[in-house]
Amino acid sequence: MARIPVRLHPKAEEEANSAWAWYADRNPRAADAFFAELDAAMAGIAEGPLQWPRLYGRYRRFPMHTFPFNVVYIQLQDIVEVIAIAHFRRRPGYWRQRTPLSL
Repeated sequence: MARIPVRLHPKAEEEANSAWAWYADRNPRAADAFFAELDAAMAGIAEGPLQWPRLYGRYRRFPMHTFPFNVVYIQLQDIVEVIAIAHFRRRPGYWRQRTPLSL
């Protein structure tokens, strides 16, 4: 099966960078591990975007295993857009007002 391109919404990129900075302040190895796991999550999404659980109907989520985040995304025509890197303890659905860049 062909890999589908995955891109980050600008707000999701901000969230990823913010989480990385938080971990980097505490433990640089943890920060590197965060980005490595995020990269692996995006690769998993690219390989099979429809295999991950639905969230609020049209969205899906890929739960990170080591870090308390969901990678929330939407599959569009020929691309997957990550809408949020959402912390498990953050207000659920806060990102739902974000418009995917291709719409």
